[in-house]
Amino acid sequence: MLNINDYFNGKVKSISLQGQNFPAAIGVMSRGEYSFGTNRRELITVVCGELRVLFQEESEWQTFTDGQVFEVQANSAFKLNVRFDTAYLCKYHS
Repeated sequence: MLNINDYFNGKVKSISLQGQNFPAAIGVMSRGEYSFGTNRRELITVVCGELRVLFQEESEWQTFTDGQVFEVQANSAFKLNVRFDTAYLCKYHS
Protein backbone atom coordinates (compact mmCIF):
# COMPACT_ATOMS: atom_id res chain seq x y z
CA MET A 1 0.00 0.00 0.00
CA LEU A 2 1.26 3.46 -0.86
CA ASN A 3 0.85 6.34 1.59
CA ILE A 4 1.24 10.00 0.64
CA ASN A 5 2.87 12.16 3.32
CA ASP A 6 2.90 15.95 3.52
CA TYR A 7 5.15 17.82 5.98
CA PHE A 8 6.06 21.43 6.76
CA ASN A 9 3.02 22.96 5.05
CA GLY A 10 3.61 21.07 1.81
CA LYS A 11 7.31 21.88 1.46
CA VAL A 12 8.25 18.20 2.00
CA LYS A 13 6.23 15.44 0.34
CA SER A 14 6.84 11.73 0.12
CA ILE A 15 5.25 8.48 -0.91
CA SER A 16 5.95 5.65 1.51
CA LEU A 17 5.69 1.95 0.81
CA GLN A 18 6.43 -1.41 2.36
CA GLY A 19 9.18 -2.80 0.15
CA GLN A 20 10.00 -6.49 -0.16
CA ASN A 21 12.75 -6.28 2.47
CA PHE A 22 12.10 -3.03 4.36
CA PRO A 23 9.90 0.09 4.33
CA ALA A 24 10.98 3.04 2.20
CA ALA A 25 9.89 6.49 1.07
CA ILE A 26 10.66 8.52 -2.03
CA GLY A 27 10.12 12.22 -1.78
CA VAL A 28 10.91 15.81 -2.64
CA MET A 29 11.84 18.84 -0.55
CA SER A 30 11.54 22.51 -1.40
CA ARG A 31 14.07 25.09 -0.24
CA GLY A 32 14.12 25.49 3.51
CA GLU A 33 15.42 24.12 6.79
CA TYR A 34 13.74 21.13 8.41
CA SER A 35 14.15 19.08 11.60
CA PHE A 36 13.38 15.36 11.74
CA GLY A 37 13.44 12.67 14.39
CA THR A 38 14.00 8.97 13.79
CA ASN A 39 12.60 5.79 15.29
CA ARG A 40 14.57 3.48 13.01
CA ARG A 41 17.97 3.62 11.36
CA GLU A 42 17.58 5.47 8.05
CA LEU A 43 19.69 5.33 4.90
CA ILE A 44 18.97 8.40 2.79
CA THR A 45 20.08 8.71 -0.84
CA VAL A 46 20.04 12.07 -2.60
CA VAL A 47 18.45 11.27 -5.96
CA CYS A 48 18.71 14.76 -7.43
CA GLY A 49 19.79 17.98 -5.75
CA GLU A 50 21.63 18.65 -2.51
CA LEU A 51 21.03 18.12 1.21
CA ARG A 52 23.08 19.79 3.93
CA VAL A 53 22.79 17.67 7.09
CA LEU A 54 23.44 18.51 10.72
CA PHE A 55 23.47 15.29 12.74
CA GLN A 56 22.44 15.25 16.39
CA GLU A 57 25.29 16.22 18.72
CA GLU A 58 27.48 17.44 15.83
CA SER A 59 28.39 21.05 15.09
CA GLU A 60 29.45 20.83 11.42
CA TRP A 61 27.03 20.60 8.51
CA GLN A 62 27.80 17.90 5.92
CA THR A 63 26.75 18.20 2.28
CA PHE A 64 25.43 15.33 0.16
CA THR A 65 24.63 15.56 -3.57
CA ASP A 66 23.29 13.36 -6.40
CA GLY A 67 23.82 9.67 -5.68
CA GLN A 68 25.39 10.13 -2.25
CA VAL A 69 24.05 8.28 0.79
CA PHE A 70 24.08 9.17 4.48
CA GLU A 71 22.96 7.23 7.54
CA VAL A 72 20.94 8.47 10.49
CA GLN A 73 20.93 6.33 13.62
CA ALA A 74 17.69 5.16 15.23
CA ASN A 75 16.19 7.29 18.00
CA SER A 76 18.08 10.42 17.03
CA ALA A 77 17.39 13.73 15.31
CA PHE A 78 18.88 15.68 12.42
CA LYS A 79 18.40 18.94 10.56
CA LEU A 80 18.34 19.42 6.81
CA ASN A 81 19.17 22.61 4.97
CA VAL A 82 17.82 22.44 1.41
CA ARG A 83 19.11 25.13 -0.96
CA PHE A 84 17.50 23.71 -4.13
CA ASP A 85 14.46 21.52 -4.74
CA THR A 86 15.78 18.03 -4.00
CA ALA A 87 14.56 14.45 -4.47
CA TYR A 88 15.51 11.70 -2.03
CA LEU A 89 15.04 8.01 -1.23
CA CYS A 90 14.85 6.93 2.40
CA LYS A 91 15.17 3.27 3.45
CA TYR A 92 14.11 2.40 7.00
CA HIS A 93 15.98 -0.38 8.81
CA SER A 94 15.51 -1.92 12.24
